[in-house]
Amino acid sequence: MRAFTRLTGRAAPMPVANIDTDQIIPKQFLKTVEREGLGKGLFYDLRFDEQGALKEEFRVETARRSRAPTC
Repeated sequence: MRAFTRLTGRAAPMPVANIDTDQIIPKQFLKTVEREGLGKGLFYDLRFDEQGALKEEFRVETARRSRAPTC
């Protein structure tokens, strides 16, 4: 496998001074030892409303629509 050295693409800014690590990946998504599939929990509480519907205004979703690379 080749070493990862560079990623080129668009970035999605987060207009927050400090982001709590529990907001990045909430605890309910950390019940696995696998590293695959964690992306679905990325900023979950900020991306989805109480009914589980996607908040289209969240900047990561805007970046995905513009084909920005995401992990």
